[in-house]
Amino acid sequence: MSEAAQKQTPLYDEHVRLGAKIVPFAGWLMPVQYASIVEEHQAVRNNVGTFDISHMGQLIAEGSGARDWLNTMLTNNIDKLDVGTGQYTFLLNERGGIIDDLIVYRIEEQKFLLVVNAGRTDEDFTRLQKHLPAVEAVSAAKGVSLENRSANFGGVAIQGPRVTELFHALFGDNVDLPTRNHIVDLPFDGTGVSVARTGYTGEDGVEVFFRADDAVKFWNAALEKGKPLGIKPCGLGARDTLRLEMCYPLNGSDLSPRRNPIEAGLGFFVDLTKSKFIGRDALLQTKENGPQEKLVSFRMKEKGPPPRPHYAVFQNGERIGEVTSGTLSPSLNWGVGMAYVSASHAKIGGQIDIEIRERKFPATIEKKPLYKKS
Repeated sequence: MSEAAQKQTPLYDEHVRLGAKIVPFAGWLMPVQYASIVEEHQAVRNNVGTFDISHMGQLIAEGSGARDWLNTMLTNNIDKLDVGTGQYTFLLNERGGIIDDLIVYRIEEQKFLLVVNAGRTDEDFTRLQKHLPAVEAVSAAKGVSLENRSANFGGVAIQGPRVTELFHALFGDNVDLPTRNHIVDLPFDGTGVSVARTGYTGEDGVEVFFRADDAVKFWNAALEKGKPLGIKPCGLGARDTLRLEMCYPLNGSDLSPRRNPIEAGLGFFVDLTKSKFIGRDALLQTKENGPQEKLVSFRMKEKGPPPRPHYAVFQNGERIGEVTSGTLSPSLNWGVGMAYVSASHAKIGGQIDIEIRERKFPATIEKKPLYKKS
């Protein structure tokens, strides 16, 4: 895709003004870093950082049939969601492969917000639309409508141990921070925003959704109120190193239509007791027979070049898999990564080699997450 065809979030001009290095990502022009990836990473681990997540898609499913219909489309159990709560889940193909991993929030009794990956928004919307119940098959009372509101809405993720202080600075000392995986609507400076207690960094944090017109106002308020707390604007680079230390998967790298949630070690977010959802039969088969490959996390044993996607993984000279994500961890100061390896070799503590530039470097398969808060 040419740079001219890339989309810009409502905060694009703010990123440029702050001196961000801009790169194409999933069809968008996004900040990869401002000053330094390591500085931004450490700000989130020690203080607080803010990320533009306006490139992520926001879909609304609504109607008296929305809950039952979503349960046939997604792997987790929507019946477990009270109003104001959310859950991590998957949209699968018929073979059980992961089209997208997303968070679905129940924002009203019959209304759901789906926050989906930027590069999958149009595909998700088209697929969900295609599977909407036919009008003649349901009574008007059991209808479902689906709306893609992505173009008119934005979001930021505010992450770090000082997020509670920043939340109160923005919304008032008498306003309660929502509990984990809950979402609330709050007034903010003459407008309204939705605040969810979720994140992709392993730190405490919130994701705040608002109309695109309010994006600059909220972004600048967060940076201003966060100054005494050591806030930094953060780009995709720090987002990647933070999530990888926690072994949170990245769609398109660790997750893909060729991989299913059980292979990825994410079976917890699949409810096979549901009688029907797309991909269920394939997952049931994988669970009964065991996956042929598993996604493992690893840590390099010596200093050297960092592991990168598509590097081969070996054990005792035999090729057993391939790296899907890799980086130099700023918190651990070691090369870390994730890889799919044959299930028989996927044991914690297993000694492996990563082939980097035609040389093999030793690594150990580790328990997830790689980074643990002291």
